[in-house]
Amino acid sequence: MACDRGRGDERIGVSCSRVLEPGIERSFAYRSAAVAALTPIRLATETDWQGLENLPEGGCLVAANHISYADPFAVAQMLYDTGRSPFFLAKDSLFRLPLLGRWLGATGQVPVYRGTGRAISAYTDAVAAIRAGKMIVVMPESTITRDPDLWPMRAKTGAVRIALATGCPLVPLGQWGAQDLIAPGSRRPRPWPRKTMRIKVGAPVDLSDLAGGTVDRDDLVAASDRLMQAITGLVADLRGEEPPEERWDRALGRRVPVHTDHPDHPEHPDRRDEPQEHP
Repeated sequence: MACDRGRGDERIGVSCSRVLEPGIERSFAYRSAAVAALTPIRLATETDWQGLENLPEGGCLVAANHISYADPFAVAQMLYDTGRSPFFLAKDSLFRLPLLGRWLGATGQVPVYRGTGRAISAYTDAVAAIRAGKMIVVMPESTITRDPDLWPMRAKTGAVRIALATGCPLVPLGQWGAQDLIAPGSRRPRPWPRKTMRIKVGAPVDLSDLAGGTVDRDDLVAASDRLMQAITGLVADLRGEEPPEERWDRALGRRVPVHTDHPDHPEHPDRRDEPQEHP
């Protein structure tokens, strides 16, 4: 599916990334960083990659679940070793780290400045990059899952907004195994015995019902739940387990019904004005 101008927000912010530089993915910085960052995970893990036929050529948005500090490297290895050049949306704090920050900046990764006036820059950079034919990778939960059993949480709406703005494929990706290499909340790797990074790519999420018309917040929330439902199904396949019927809501600190039309869903119109609990 070719990218087009889409129908989203056309405001152009100040770019905070080198992602739009022509040939950045062929630069010495990008290639050397890929070798340095991915060699350790190649040495420490086995791989089980499924559904690679669902990865499109050209501009697209890949959306993955987040269970460990190791999983961006596992996802990057799969994409890079299958001939893609991924660019990740990542927390701006990572770009301030002495060595990692230099690598991220030099290779065109996209910083996300949450809760600041620069927050729009990640959106505009991602939209422009996808329209230029690049692959952008996001973790829609925006942080490592807080679900006690490591199932995907409810997502923020950014991934759906980017997909609708570009008209490009929104590709769900489920992954499992990274939590064995680095436990959730930990930064200490456990390389022995070798772990298996299991990844399954799904068919693009269908957002055609939202294309070309007016999209409100309810639509974005429902579409984001649709995306997480697809990702959860892929994770369930990898785990060989049935997922819970409800999904973890980080703000409430508990699982909530998956569908917004359920009366107990926090986005249900009858509950939207109720005060939210916080863990």
